[in-house]
Amino acid sequence: MGGLCGVVSKEDCVRDLFFGTDYHSHLGTHRGGMAVLKADGTFKRSIHNIQNAQFRSKFERDVAEFEGRTGIGCISDTDPQPLVMVSKLGTFAIVTVGILNNMRELMDELFANNGAQLQFSTTSGAVGSTEVVSALIATKDTLIEGLKYVQERVQGSCSLLVMDDKGRLYAMRDKWGRTPIVLGKKDGSMIAVMESCALANLGYEHVRDIGPGEVVELTPECDITLVKPGDKMAICSFLWVYYGYPASSYEGRNVEMTRYRCGGSLARRNPTKADAACGIPDSGTSHAMGYAHEAGIKFSRAFIKYTPTWARSFMPQDQKQREHVASMKLMPIPGLIKDKSLVFCDDSIVRGTQLGKQASKLYSLGCRETHMRIACPPLVYPCRFINFSRSKSVYDLITRRYIRGKEGEGADLAKYTDPDTPEYAEMVEFIREKLNLTSLAFQRIDDLIKAIGLDESKLCTYCWTGKDVSIDGEGYRCKGCPCHCGKE
Repeated sequence: MGGLCGVVSKEDCVRDLFFGTDYHSHLGTHRGGMAVLKADGTFKRSIHNIQNAQFRSKFERDVAEFEGRTGIGCISDTDPQPLVMVSKLGTFAIVTVGILNNMRELMDELFANNGAQLQFSTTSGAVGSTEVVSALIATKDTLIEGLKYVQERVQGSCSLLVMDDKGRLYAMRDKWGRTPIVLGKKDGSMIAVMESCALANLGYEHVRDIGPGEVVELTPECDITLVKPGDKMAICSFLWVYYGYPASSYEGRNVEMTRYRCGGSLARRNPTKADAACGIPDSGTSHAMGYAHEAGIKFSRAFIKYTPTWARSFMPQDQKQREHVASMKLMPIPGLIKDKSLVFCDDSIVRGTQLGKQASKLYSLGCRETHMRIACPPLVYPCRFINFSRSKSVYDLITRRYIRGKEGEGADLAKYTDPDTPEYAEMVEFIREKLNLTSLAFQRIDDLIKAIGLDESKLCTYCWTGKDVSIDGEGYRCKGCPCHCGKE
């Protein structure tokens, strides 16, 4: 996934940039980076590998050497950032968050138009998406025209920050608003972040969320809209379900409160007798608290997450490493498990591997019944719009493996996304039996939308429904693939 932070100030911006970037550390574990514009008009930049260390520990020494009034930072799970680019538009630093599904097409276009003059560096044998975005920007006569061109050409998503060599800071949100950018202000400074939780402790007041496709210039006093926002939005609903930080709000909807409401709706729709409700940490905890309150039962922490050194398990690329992280970071409390009938809330089921192992561990510790309640509907479509899902194939999803086994290729997926069909019920029962659970229920899409509190037309629910504004409208469409999975 990744996160970004940008600060422009009348005074030195480094402290706010350092801590503001760090508040995005839960979104990526690959690289961290910062760049500031120095008084002499040159850029000071530092990038570190943060796979085995925290962002703060890697950058504490760098902070002492940084000084400037404008800066950008990034937590990345892909290519090293920020990049400092020299172009006909001048020198600029850039960070991006998103995914370019048409990377090869964009590179071919750039090569065709620029010939031997264009070169790309590689990281681990692959060209970084930020470098391609930078090259797209530089094909136009102005920076703003370049940013608009990125919005037109990118299939997937792209939110970014750009800082030029005059100290101007620009923020651009993805065309469909799939990832958020939030603006904050305090006396003499403005900040742009993805996670609004970064604002309060740094002394910033929330100003507003940038609109979908909007481009703004930030000054120490205000924000200036250079490209007006579009009238359609498809912000990722999974922000509230899983990877958004609990203290953050997007489009005015707080993550923790949404998860609490999700848990409540699960209790109303799928009640069961149990001694306590428990969450699979971290995101499942607040869902379980909402469930417990609505059901009138105890909330219990049967699993404790060891947080100091273990990353979130979706981040490591290798499946075996993911499973290892998931198994090592969760510590059971046997006294809260033995001879108990427990409801567990979790954010989602992808492959089912981790949850099946957790269920086995619970039974080995004497759990009498394990009722699982999932805070979102079954994942039927891999995400094609943000750089979040690690799935390489639709058949990484337990739902799609079941459907293929049941009907073969080319099945009508709509009947497996409708919770009122017998096919849906049979699929859920298969997953329950496969994972050895006493009972299993998923959140309904209408209950999730209600818990978030935004109009359905503003939310991307593609991974559950296969529907999205950019598919139904004039935007991104898969080529020759009935399930819109992005494969030709």
